[in-house]
Amino acid sequence: MQRKKIAILGAGSWGTALALTLAEKNHIIHMWTRNEKDINDLIKYKENKRYLAGFKLPDNVYYFTDIIDCIKNCEIIVLAVASQAIRSVLEKIKNSVYINQLFVNVSKGIEKGSLMRISEIVYDYFPENHYVVLSGPSHAEEVSRKIPTTIVAASKNRWAAELVQDIFITPNLRVYTNPDVVGVEIGGSLKNVIALGAGICDGLGFGDNAKAALMTRGIREIARLGVAMGAYSSTFAGLTGIGDLIVTCTSMHSRNRRCGILLGQGHSLEEAVSSIGMVVEGVYTTSAAYKLSQKYNVEMPITAEIYKIIYEGYSARESVYSLMCRSKTHEIEEVIEQNISGW
Repeated sequence: MQRKKIAILGAGSWGTALALTLAEKNHIIHMWTRNEKDINDLIKYKENKRYLAGFKLPDNVYYFTDIIDCIKNCEIIVLAVASQAIRSVLEKIKNSVYINQLFVNVSKGIEKGSLMRISEIVYDYFPENHYVVLSGPSHAEEVSRKIPTTIVAASKNRWAAELVQDIFITPNLRVYTNPDVVGVEIGGSLKNVIALGAGICDGLGFGDNAKAALMTRGIREIARLGVAMGAYSSTFAGLTGIGDLIVTCTSMHSRNRRCGILLGQGHSLEEAVSSIGMVVEGVYTTSAAYKLSQKYNVEMPITAEIYKIIYEGYSARESVYSLMCRSKTHEIEEVIEQNISGW
């Protein structure tokens, strides 16, 4: 495909992994971070020693602390900063973006004050620009090592989704397309909440049975909220639903799971987050998901208990007991109550 000039805003592990992937396809990559020391280290070592050590960046990757210079003349703008920083980044570039520049978001989260998804924030600033969310089970460390990975490019515009598919796909990174932006964003965000819960189970010393139950009931909660917000239920059975949930709940690459382990072991939230040393998106998303469940009147008992552990000081063990002792119900409530009336 024709060589593209691509700006990646954010020099964390995932932004760096994508820079490596795209640069190896001979695209010109502009990387931005506000941290001048990080930029100087990238220039000096050609390696992101802070977030993704051991992978050399090629010469067609260029580094910027001036965000306007970074996006200038770039056809694609990749948003790879933490979800809570998206708005401040867009504010910086709001007068410097052209209508033909396409946004690709790889951040997973919901803005905690407004409860807006990333696409909604981007469209607030740039309603005429194309937007694609790139999501799925994809640890940066494994993508950088060229371990086979599959992700999804979702957009309301098919042309935009397929363009991003063509740009990002490699023999080691398979990209599918999907029209369900709401579902992909909700799945990618809320799996971090359930991953905190999976980590808490591990920290409490529970086994595989508990984690399997948590993940299975967790995806039901995510899908229930997503559908109430306008998503397709089938999306949550795919890569950005159950796929992303599996990898985040089971891998030690997952910051959210590691944070949950520390919480389950009795550490405070502050201690746990400090120990991780990077943004733990699930902490913010737990609050947003809990408030969205109230807004849409959707029952999300696992999310509610994780919210209580993080924000109300509840004991993790007490929260597990509370979940196990809820009122009896069917496993698949919607099927039983709506479709099998004679059962």
